[in-house]
Amino acid sequence: MITDYARRMIRRAKKILFGPTLPIFSNNKNLFENKKGLEVGGPSVIFQEGRFLPVYKYASIIDGVNFSAETVWEGKIQQGNNYKYADDKIGYQYICEGTNLQEIKDASYDFVLSCHNLEHFANPLKAVQEWSRVLKQDGTLLLVLPHPKYTFDHKRPITTIEHLIKDFENDTREDDMTHLEEILRLHDLSRNKQSGDLASFKELCLKNVENRCIHHHVFSSELLAQIFSYFNYELLGVGFADPFHLIAIGKKLKSA
Repeated sequence: MITDYARRMIRRAKKILFGPTLPIFSNNKNLFENKKGLEVGGPSVIFQEGRFLPVYKYASIIDGVNFSAETVWEGKIQQGNNYKYADDKIGYQYICEGTNLQEIKDASYDFVLSCHNLEHFANPLKAVQEWSRVLKQDGTLLLVLPHPKYTFDHKRPITTIEHLIKDFENDTREDDMTHLEEILRLHDLSRNKQSGDLASFKELCLKNVENRCIHHHVFSSELLAQIFSYFNYELLGVGFADPFHLIAIGKKLKSA
């Protein structure tokens, strides 16, 4: 017999895993309804129907961008009309760096999505600049990043906007390993057991240009607000979703 306590735990688990839709999305749902979007580093479970941010359900079409034809997260993929982000929805799959979307024309999309992806960029402002380029005027940028308090980054300091601007101005490349020492020293392997021991994790990090697994930077809601401000976005909202999702949504203004 299922006890009342067990029922409460089941309801809580379902809430964590499947929803409900967050106000940060429901209040801005119209920005995605029947719109054309681009997702960098997807597909992502969190955008599926019934999840916290069910963009896939409402968008007319979403194309995808991944940095390689084989990744840790997607396995083997190929460029073409095969970006299957939902059971009955397929967009175009691009294979290129998220900081260089040269195959995509300016102002091509109504919105851009990125889920647990921006932290893997050595030069995140360069990425956001490029994503802004392919956004239409008044287009929407939706970012989801790991909240450091609840992840293996909890011992690391929050990156400053000044540091990101310096990386941007220096045109830091994606093979940059500036943060390797900090990562190896402060990464909490007890919260990332799939990476093995420190020696195995170091080996993974040293191959980062191939696998893009490390988190170069650590983000907070304040830092995300500063990034949106830097590119002259209107910040529409910042939120949090269990167990560790930090969320920000903004609208591209004229000079972005």
